[in-house]
Amino acid sequence: MSNATKVVQRHKVRRAILFAVSLFVAIVLAYCASVLITAYIDTPKVVAVATAPDRIKLQVKDVSPEFQQILLTVEDPAFYTHHGVDLSTPGAGWTTITQGLVKIYFYNGFTPGTFRYRKFGQSLIALVFNSRVDKQTQLLMFINSAYFGSPDGEDVVGFSDAAKVYFHKDFSELTRDEFVSLVAMLVGPNLYNVKQQPQKNQERVGRINRLLSGQCKPTGLSDVYYEACR
Repeated sequence: MSNATKVVQRHKVRRAILFAVSLFVAIVLAYCASVLITAYIDTPKVVAVATAPDRIKLQVKDVSPEFQQILLTVEDPAFYTHHGVDLSTPGAGWTTITQGLVKIYFYNGFTPGTFRYRKFGQSLIALVFNSRVDKQTQLLMFINSAYFGSPDGEDVVGFSDAAKVYFHKDFSELTRDEFVSLVAMLVGPNLYNVKQQPQKNQERVGRINRLLSGQCKPTGLSDVYYEACR
Protein backbone atom coordinates (compact mmCIF):
# COMPACT_ATOMS: atom_id res chain seq x y z
CA MET A 1 0.00 0.00 0.00
CA SER A 2 1.47 3.33 -1.05
CA ASN A 3 2.01 6.21 1.37
CA ALA A 4 -0.59 8.25 -0.54
CA THR A 5 -3.18 5.52 -0.06
CA LYS A 6 -2.39 5.31 3.66
CA VAL A 7 -2.82 9.08 4.01
CA VAL A 8 -6.18 8.92 2.24
CA GLN A 9 -7.34 6.11 4.51
CA ARG A 10 -6.25 8.01 7.63
CA HIS A 11 -8.21 11.04 6.47
CA LYS A 12 -11.26 8.85 5.91
CA VAL A 13 -10.96 7.39 9.40
CA ARG A 14 -10.60 10.85 10.93
CA ARG A 15 -13.61 12.13 9.01
CA ALA A 16 -15.62 9.11 10.13
CA ILE A 17 -14.64 9.66 13.77
CA LEU A 18 -15.38 13.39 13.53
CA PHE A 19 -18.76 12.65 11.98
CA ALA A 20 -19.59 10.11 14.70
CA VAL A 21 -18.59 12.52 17.48
CA SER A 22 -20.51 15.38 15.89
CA LEU A 23 -23.59 13.16 15.50
CA PHE A 24 -23.34 12.05 19.14
CA VAL A 25 -23.03 15.65 20.35
CA ALA A 26 -25.97 16.70 18.19
CA ILE A 27 -28.11 13.86 19.59
CA VAL A 28 -27.18 14.76 23.18
CA LEU A 29 -27.93 18.44 22.61
CA ALA A 30 -31.24 17.61 20.97
CA TYR A 31 -32.14 15.32 23.87
CA CYS A 32 -31.21 17.98 26.43
CA ALA A 33 -33.21 20.64 24.58
CA SER A 34 -36.22 18.34 24.36
CA VAL A 35 -36.08 17.49 28.08
CA LEU A 36 -35.65 21.12 29.14
CA ILE A 37 -38.45 22.44 26.93
CA THR A 38 -40.84 19.68 27.97
CA ALA A 39 -40.01 20.24 31.65
CA TYR A 40 -40.59 23.97 31.27
CA ILE A 41 -44.02 23.36 29.76
CA ASP A 42 -45.06 20.53 32.10
CA THR A 43 -43.89 21.95 35.44
CA PRO A 44 -46.92 24.25 36.05
CA LYS A 45 -49.27 21.33 35.26
CA VAL A 46 -47.41 19.04 37.64
CA VAL A 47 -47.50 21.61 40.44
CA ALA A 48 -51.21 22.22 39.91
CA VAL A 49 -51.95 18.51 40.30
CA ALA A 50 -49.58 18.01 43.25
CA THR A 51 -50.95 20.99 45.20
CA ALA A 52 -54.63 20.36 44.54
CA PRO A 53 -56.69 20.60 47.78
CA ASP A 54 -57.35 16.86 47.87
CA ARG A 55 -53.60 16.14 47.71
CA ILE A 56 -52.53 18.50 50.50
CA LYS A 57 -52.99 17.16 54.02
CA LEU A 58 -50.25 19.27 55.62
CA GLN A 59 -49.21 22.84 55.01
CA VAL A 60 -45.60 23.90 55.49
CA LYS A 61 -46.69 25.99 58.49
CA ASP A 62 -47.97 22.78 60.11
CA VAL A 63 -44.36 21.57 60.33
CA SER A 64 -42.55 23.43 63.10
CA PRO A 65 -39.29 25.23 62.30
CA GLU A 66 -37.46 22.64 64.41
CA PHE A 67 -38.99 19.76 62.46
CA GLN A 68 -38.27 21.48 59.16
CA GLN A 69 -34.64 21.91 60.16
CA ILE A 70 -34.36 18.24 61.11
CA LEU A 71 -35.91 17.15 57.82
CA LEU A 72 -33.68 19.34 55.67
CA THR A 73 -30.50 18.52 57.59
CA VAL A 74 -31.07 14.85 56.85
CA GLU A 75 -32.68 14.94 53.42
CA ASP A 76 -31.25 17.99 51.70
CA PRO A 77 -28.82 20.16 53.70
CA ALA A 78 -28.39 22.76 50.92
CA PHE A 79 -32.07 22.82 49.93
CA TYR A 80 -32.46 26.59 50.12
CA THR A 81 -29.24 27.36 48.26
CA HIS A 82 -28.85 24.76 45.50
CA HIS A 83 -30.47 25.07 42.08
CA GLY A 84 -32.09 21.66 42.02
CA VAL A 85 -28.94 19.53 41.97
CA ASP A 86 -26.30 19.23 44.69
CA LEU A 87 -23.04 17.42 44.00
CA SER A 88 -20.93 18.68 46.86
CA THR A 89 -22.70 18.90 50.24
CA PRO A 90 -21.60 16.10 52.62
CA GLY A 91 -24.46 13.76 53.44
CA ALA A 92 -26.71 15.11 50.69
CA GLY A 93 -26.60 11.91 48.65
CA TRP A 94 -27.27 11.86 44.92
CA THR A 95 -30.88 13.00 45.09
CA THR A 96 -32.04 16.38 46.34
CA ILE A 97 -35.61 17.03 47.42
CA THR A 98 -36.09 18.72 44.05
CA GLN A 99 -34.82 15.67 42.18
CA GLY A 100 -36.99 13.48 44.40
CA LEU A 101 -40.07 15.45 43.36
CA VAL A 102 -39.06 15.09 39.72
CA LYS A 103 -38.76 11.33 40.18
CA ILE A 104 -42.24 11.18 41.75
CA TYR A 105 -44.07 13.43 39.32
CA PHE A 106 -42.20 13.07 36.03
CA TYR A 107 -41.28 9.37 36.07
CA ASN A 108 -42.84 6.02 36.89
CA GLY A 109 -39.79 4.80 38.75
CA PHE A 110 -36.26 3.96 37.57
CA THR A 111 -36.10 0.43 36.17
CA PRO A 112 -32.82 -1.53 36.05
CA GLY A 113 -30.70 -0.51 33.07
CA THR A 114 -32.23 2.95 32.76
CA PHE A 115 -31.00 4.49 36.02
CA ARG A 116 -28.03 6.44 34.66
CA TYR A 117 -29.93 7.62 31.59
CA ARG A 118 -32.92 8.71 33.64
CA LYS A 119 -30.74 10.21 36.39
CA PHE A 120 -29.25 12.55 33.80
CA GLY A 121 -32.71 13.52 32.56
CA GLN A 122 -33.94 13.84 36.16
CA SER A 123 -31.16 16.31 36.90
CA LEU A 124 -31.97 18.39 33.83
CA ILE A 125 -35.65 18.52 34.79
CA ALA A 126 -34.72 19.40 38.38
CA LEU A 127 -32.83 22.48 37.16
CA VAL A 128 -35.89 23.68 35.27
CA PHE A 129 -38.29 22.69 38.04
CA ASN A 130 -36.25 24.59 40.61
CA SER A 131 -36.22 27.71 38.43
CA ARG A 132 -40.01 27.65 38.13
CA VAL A 133 -41.12 26.47 41.58
CA ASP A 134 -40.24 28.33 44.77
CA LYS A 135 -38.70 26.40 47.63
CA GLN A 136 -41.73 26.66 49.91
CA THR A 137 -43.92 25.03 47.26
CA GLN A 138 -41.32 22.31 46.76
CA LEU A 139 -41.27 21.66 50.50
CA LEU A 140 -45.08 21.60 50.55
CA MET A 141 -45.09 19.00 47.76
CA PHE A 142 -42.43 16.91 49.48
CA ILE A 143 -44.06 16.68 52.91
CA ASN A 144 -47.26 15.52 51.19
CA SER A 145 -45.70 13.07 48.73
CA ALA A 146 -42.75 11.49 50.53
CA TYR A 147 -42.93 7.70 50.47
CA PHE A 148 -43.00 5.79 53.78
CA GLY A 149 -43.14 2.18 52.69
CA SER A 150 -46.04 -0.26 52.57
CA PRO A 151 -46.15 -2.11 55.91
CA ASP A 152 -49.65 -3.49 55.40
CA GLY A 153 -49.52 -3.87 51.64
CA GLU A 154 -50.64 -0.32 50.92
CA ASP A 155 -48.31 2.57 50.17
CA VAL A 156 -48.01 5.20 52.88
CA VAL A 157 -47.52 8.62 51.30
CA GLY A 158 -46.92 11.92 53.05
CA PHE A 159 -46.08 12.77 56.65
CA SER A 160 -49.72 13.10 57.67
CA ASP A 161 -50.60 9.52 56.74
CA ALA A 162 -47.27 8.26 58.08
CA ALA A 163 -48.05 9.74 61.52
CA LYS A 164 -51.40 7.95 61.54
CA VAL A 165 -50.16 4.60 60.24
CA TYR A 166 -47.02 4.33 62.37
CA PHE A 167 -47.98 6.20 65.54
CA HIS A 168 -51.78 6.39 65.37
CA LYS A 169 -51.63 10.13 65.83
CA ASP A 170 -52.32 13.32 63.95
CA PHE A 171 -49.10 14.87 62.69
CA SER A 172 -49.48 17.76 65.16
CA GLU A 173 -49.28 15.28 68.05
CA LEU A 174 -45.95 13.71 67.06
CA THR A 175 -43.09 13.99 69.50
CA ARG A 176 -39.65 14.98 68.27
CA ASP A 177 -38.43 11.37 68.53
CA GLU A 178 -41.41 10.11 66.54
CA PHE A 179 -40.80 12.68 63.83
CA VAL A 180 -37.13 11.72 63.64
CA SER A 181 -38.21 8.07 63.32
CA LEU A 182 -40.23 9.01 60.24
CA VAL A 183 -37.36 11.05 58.77
CA ALA A 184 -35.08 8.07 59.38
CA MET A 185 -37.28 5.99 57.07
CA LEU A 186 -36.94 8.24 54.03
CA VAL A 187 -33.56 6.88 52.93
CA GLY A 188 -35.02 3.35 52.88
CA PRO A 189 -38.75 3.25 53.70
CA ASN A 190 -38.93 -0.52 54.03
CA LEU A 191 -35.39 -1.14 55.30
CA TYR A 192 -35.88 1.32 58.19
CA ASN A 193 -39.60 0.79 58.61
CA VAL A 194 -40.84 1.70 62.09
CA LYS A 195 -43.18 -1.30 62.22
CA GLN A 196 -41.22 -3.93 60.36
CA GLN A 197 -37.65 -2.98 61.28
CA PRO A 198 -37.87 -1.13 64.62
CA GLN A 199 -34.30 -1.91 65.70
CA LYS A 200 -32.80 -0.69 62.43
CA ASN A 201 -35.01 2.39 62.57
CA GLN A 202 -33.87 3.24 66.08
CA GLU A 203 -30.22 2.67 65.21
CA ARG A 204 -30.56 5.18 62.38
CA VAL A 205 -32.44 7.56 64.67
CA GLY A 206 -29.45 7.45 67.00
CA ARG A 207 -27.09 8.37 64.16
CA ILE A 208 -29.36 11.22 63.09
CA ASN A 209 -29.53 12.58 66.63
CA ARG A 210 -25.75 12.49 66.92
CA LEU A 211 -25.55 14.32 63.59
CA LEU A 212 -28.07 16.95 64.72
CA SER A 213 -26.24 17.52 68.01
CA GLY A 214 -22.97 18.13 66.18
CA GLN A 215 -21.22 15.05 67.54
CA CYS A 216 -20.38 13.84 64.04
CA LYS A 217 -20.48 14.84 60.40
CA PRO A 218 -21.04 13.04 57.09
CA THR A 219 -17.77 11.98 55.50
CA GLY A 220 -18.77 12.86 51.94
CA LEU A 221 -21.59 13.48 49.48
CA SER A 222 -22.76 9.87 49.41
CA ASP A 223 -22.52 9.28 53.17
CA VAL A 224 -26.28 9.27 53.76
CA TYR A 225 -25.88 6.58 56.45
CA TYR A 226 -23.51 8.72 58.57
CA GLU A 227 -20.75 6.17 59.08
CA ALA A 228 -18.97 8.49 61.52
CA CYS A 229 -22.10 8.60 63.69
CA ARG A 230 -22.11 4.93 64.68
